[in-house]
Amino acid sequence: MIVAIDGPAASGKSTVARALAARLGLPFLDTGSMYRAVTLKVLERGLDPTDGEACAAVAEAIALDYDGDGRIRIDGQPGEPHIRGAEVNRHVSRVSAHPGVRRAIVPKQRALAEQRGAVAEGRDTTTVVFPEADHKFFLTASPRERARRRAAEEDRVHEVEAIQAAIERRDARDRERPDSPLRRSPDALQVDTDDLTPEQVVERLLEHLGAGA
Repeated sequence: MIVAIDGPAASGKSTVARALAARLGLPFLDTGSMYRAVTLKVLERGLDPTDGEACAAVAEAIALDYDGDGRIRIDGQPGEPHIRGAEVNRHVSRVSAHPGVRRAIVPKQRALAEQRGAVAEGRDTTTVVFPEADHKFFLTASPRERARRRAAEEDRVHEVEAIQAAIERRDARDRERPDSPLRRSPDALQVDTDDLTPEQVVERLLEHLGAGA
């Protein structure tokens, strides 16, 4: 079974998808971590993140898989926490927007999920990566709530305004990119997470899946 979850930055996708995967006994697939891994390699090699051809070459050559806890491995080495660094955060939307990068990474995502099924999350999992997924969800929340969550997660509680501005810029880039833009698939159930805890979101998805609480 493949469950695909999309949504904008800081909407709770990763937390919910990881917990849902554990409840369903399926692997967790963080598709965004693959683009972060490519971005990390691009930066480590001193390449220009705006150079689509160079970034695509990195994406084609890179070997990606996940350990037993769902954490990405890059060419056999742990990718965490390096893929979450400030420089990767700054450049990942540019790198992931290159059509050549997406053409290289999407088959890798599909290959991993087709092995044993998956709960996959990202920004185009329901529309591009797994358009035939068994179940599709789109998680959303207001920009303010998403900024508040990110600030608490990163211990930057006094920077909510700046974080919100960055989130809104990321939203615009994700929605306006010509290749695989962020959008809700018509057959995806939308869940507004503003007033819900991650546990409540998981229970709601389980109820929809018919798996029970």
